[in-house]
Amino acid sequence: MKIAITTAGTNLESKVDSRFGRAPQFLIYHTETGVFYMKENSQNLNAAQGAGIQSAIHIKEEMVDCVITGNCGPKAYATLDAAGIKVYTCIADASVSEAIEMLKQGQLTKSEEANVEGHWA
Repeated sequence: MKIAITTAGTNLESKVDSRFGRAPQFLIYHTETGVFYMKENSQNLNAAQGAGIQSAIHIKEEMVDCVITGNCGPKAYATLDAAGIKVYTCIADASVSEAIEMLKQGQLTKSEEANVEGHWA
């Protein structure tokens, strides 16, 4: 499985970022190999609008199976859902490696809808 995790950091011990659309970057992790790489998302940090949709399109290009993030707004969720990408939310205090382990252990619940309104701060 290939997972995209929102983060401001650059490694598995970095914290999960609470925002999907304006997360500074995504850590793309392969569960079969344990190999990961970073995908920049800086183009959406200061977007006036559409950051969630653009980030979702950006992630779709990576052909991930799911996303782990702190929160996901309605437009980003709809875009990810249409692409067949599952969304899991995780507390932002968790590290990326903890979030991956929680997903593997079935401790994260798949989101059925956005968990925040659009343009939240």
